[in-house]
Amino acid sequence: MTPSKPKILIIYTGGTIGMIKDPESGQLKSFDFNHIHKHVPEIHRLNVELTTFSFQEPIDSSEMNPLYWVQMAQMVKDNYEKYDGFVILHGSDTMAFSASALSFMLQGLKKPVIFTGSQLPIGTIRTDGKENLITAIEIAADKDDQGQPIVQEVAVYFEYSLYRGNRSSKISANQFEAFSSPNYSELAKAGIKIEYNHDKLFRTKLSELTYLPNMSQRVGLLKIYPGFPVEAYKSLFDRALTDALILETFGAGNAPSDNGFRKLISHYIEAGGIVLNITQCSSGSVQQGKYETSSFFSKIGVISGKDLTTEAALTKLMFLLANEVDKKKLVEELEKSICGELTE
Repeated sequence: MTPSKPKILIIYTGGTIGMIKDPESGQLKSFDFNHIHKHVPEIHRLNVELTTFSFQEPIDSSEMNPLYWVQMAQMVKDNYEKYDGFVILHGSDTMAFSASALSFMLQGLKKPVIFTGSQLPIGTIRTDGKENLITAIEIAADKDDQGQPIVQEVAVYFEYSLYRGNRSSKISANQFEAFSSPNYSELAKAGIKIEYNHDKLFRTKLSELTYLPNMSQRVGLLKIYPGFPVEAYKSLFDRALTDALILETFGAGNAPSDNGFRKLISHYIEAGGIVLNITQCSSGSVQQGKYETSSFFSKIGVISGKDLTTEAALTKLMFLLANEVDKKKLVEELEKSICGELTE
């Protein structure tokens, strides 16, 4: 008996990958992904059964927000039993945010959800979109000797590399190697063959898919810089406006010892606010208390974000604030790995 072809659902949300040039006007416009074989005829040679779904209006990457994350996650949840894997086509600018968000919203995944996109439109001769799309489909369809999906998590595929979604960040606006995973190894490298780092792949402890779509937007983000005007950022520390703040600090978690700044943080935490400390360095981890300038944070209850990316820190806080009512439990969840987003 011939084994059935893996069934893959492609979800097109928008972004450069779905653009072609209008032969008359020369302008870029979105193409109908129901006719994807016309633009990427190589897909015919893949041993997969493809279904495509497009957002009614393609979303520019810079317009991405939690409402669209819910639409993406809902599509995966509603079709989870029908397909072997999912490929989400997305603008690259905010792809790491979306991939991080879905990793928290879709816990218990035992199938791949692969984000990809491109730096050049798929209708361009030198596009990176075709290779990204074809390999993302292959990865979404790949199974092991026991017939189980090799990848069972949300991941980002770009320019021959597969990264854990909540460990990825966009690092280049003009290179095909647009993404990196500074604190976690690649999940796979696509060469002549797709070589998987099997010991780095995430495996859930949950028995079934758990869909948690709620996300709070009451989160602030402050990048510390030399001489920043504390007064100008006071509204971020207003509990009427925010429930949690992320501080992007220097090096291993350090910040200036300005009295006004320290009072703002102290009063915010006393009023029930949550403050998470992450490094603004592209790699490395917060080590609160290693230097005197960060020991103050530990004393007043600032939480170490360890090696979280900004994208993962933001979406994790948005997720926990919306789904965890007990503050003590929320802090515990913030400090531990939920789906491979930090190193414990």
